[in-house]
Amino acid sequence: MTLDQRIDAFSQLGDFLSQFHPSGVEINKELSTNELFLEPFRIQVKRAFESNGWFTNQNVNSAFNDWSKLLNHNNLTNWTSMYNLNEKSEKNVGVIMAGNIPLVGFHDFLTVLMSGHSIQIKQSSSDAFFLPLIARFLEHVEPGFKGKIVFADEHLTDFDAIIATGSNNTARHFEYYFGQYPHVIRRNRNSVAVLTGEETPEELQGLGEDIFRYFGLGCRSVSKLMVPKDYDFDLLFGALYSFKDLIDYDKYRNNYDYNKAVYLMSKFELLENGFVMLKEDPSYASPIATLFYEYYENSDALKNKLEADSELIQCIVGSGNDSQYVPFGQTQKPQLEDYADGVDTFEFLVKL
Repeated sequence: MTLDQRIDAFSQLGDFLSQFHPSGVEINKELSTNELFLEPFRIQVKRAFESNGWFTNQNVNSAFNDWSKLLNHNNLTNWTSMYNLNEKSEKNVGVIMAGNIPLVGFHDFLTVLMSGHSIQIKQSSSDAFFLPLIARFLEHVEPGFKGKIVFADEHLTDFDAIIATGSNNTARHFEYYFGQYPHVIRRNRNSVAVLTGEETPEELQGLGEDIFRYFGLGCRSVSKLMVPKDYDFDLLFGALYSFKDLIDYDKYRNNYDYNKAVYLMSKFELLENGFVMLKEDPSYASPIATLFYEYYENSDALKNKLEADSELIQCIVGSGNDSQYVPFGQTQKPQLEDYADGVDTFEFLVKL
């Protein structure tokens, strides 16, 4: 199977997924793959929510739609052209996936297959609904994928390299068990937004997407704010008000009520607006419905702080000319070349 064939197959997948929108499904009657796959995908979206209440139709469809915008011939060709893909012996790459948000492991899935290797997948039970169906789709449109995608029910076996994502605790186990193999092992990270007080209402509205998409469960979800000493939080609360309907969702409201009760009993000072709480805290990983914040004295102190904590941070949101900053509203829309933890997994794979 050639690179062009792989690109064509994933481009067809992109066309198919483009029918899914946060508001629902808009059927493209010209797609021949709909006859076999549209209804199974709809069924899996329903089953995902029944099994995992955080996987709402809106969030799953958003994930599908975001990926559809990346999976086209132009994007895939430009991305793969960055690497030396001279035909090498095919390796079997084991991938242990997280399950915190829909399709969280898809980038690893895509990268392994686009680099010409076979993949053996250990899915999280929280997000086990879509990749098997996507694998069937790819095998249908490109039979060369048959035998190259395997799902492991128990342990991974007979692999040549490992990509594993988990908590800090499980990462230590991964290091112990897989340390003798070529590996990429990822740990807990969170994302932070840098505010100056000069942000536009549109930028703060975008920050709301960075905070609340997927209920804040992603490693690219903003869980902490860095703010200047005199920051006016009313600006932020005003911009975030459009996300108030989150509190109508039972699982979110239960977390909000529980965490608020814990904070109040512990006599922590809070800022809150009825659906999100702000708590001054040096940590990065905040609970659902809570944002931590921390004051900074000046830009130099801020830069030093973020550099010192770089191993804890997935991405930094902000405005200005800093190339390290992700624009407001874009954390949940990474590009193909945006790799988790800053580790280029494609480069890792082509060197196997």
